[in-house]
Amino acid sequence: MAAEADGVFKRALVPILLPEKCYDQLFVQWDLLHVPCLKILLSKGLGLGIVAGSLLVKLPQVFKILGAKSAEGLSLQSVMLELVALTGTMVYSITNKFPFSSWGEALFLMLQTITICFLVMHYRGQTVKGVAFLACYALVLLVLLSPLTPLAVVALLQASNMPAVVVGRLLQAATNYRNGHTGQLSAITVFLLFGGSLARIFTSIQETGDLLLAGTFVVSSLCNGLIAAQLLFYWNAKPAHKQKKVQ
Repeated sequence: MAAEADGVFKRALVPILLPEKCYDQLFVQWDLLHVPCLKILLSKGLGLGIVAGSLLVKLPQVFKILGAKSAEGLSLQSVMLELVALTGTMVYSITNKFPFSSWGEALFLMLQTITICFLVMHYRGQTVKGVAFLACYALVLLVLLSPLTPLAVVALLQASNMPAVVVGRLLQAATNYRNGHTGQLSAITVFLLFGGSLARIFTSIQETGDLLLAGTFVVSSLCNGLIAAQLLFYWNAKPAHKQKKVQ
């Protein structure tokens, strides 16, 4: 019975969270302070947690837009630049055959971000333009993931992530500052993105060793931290038209 339970436990960990040699090191030899294996376990666990969390991270933003029937306060340019950065990370990681746990959230965040792009256009009265945008994006993504795209182009796309993230977040920050409030920006989404990008610095170094990928998450963390700080600063601020209604 104990052997059967041990087998189930091992199948749950190997190879999803640990290589077999680390499982033996930690749970057969009971060397629970083996640092390299603990790093692998922590990195895999964090990575899978981030991927699982990414399934829901932008849904509060989507529901907030749908509930208000407005995308007020959201910068479309900022959302599109974030989509470019997510697409670059996803394509670069797939091309380099990185473990799914090191980049999987980019796939789910991409799907949610493109939904937000469409909703922003829709509530600005540009529904047809939004549908055309979805079709064009799908076509570009297929080309990027095909053998037709040279590796140098994929690497250049990933390198462009840093300026895309910085410019995108600065555009959103400028919109918040100009409006004097954060509009329909979801606090839950912003803080989850901030925490996730911080954790990704460690997991990307541990699982891929790719400094370009890790650097992108460092920049992303700084920029997400700026938006999070604005949310706190403008927490009680309301759009001008709402203040007039209250008066």
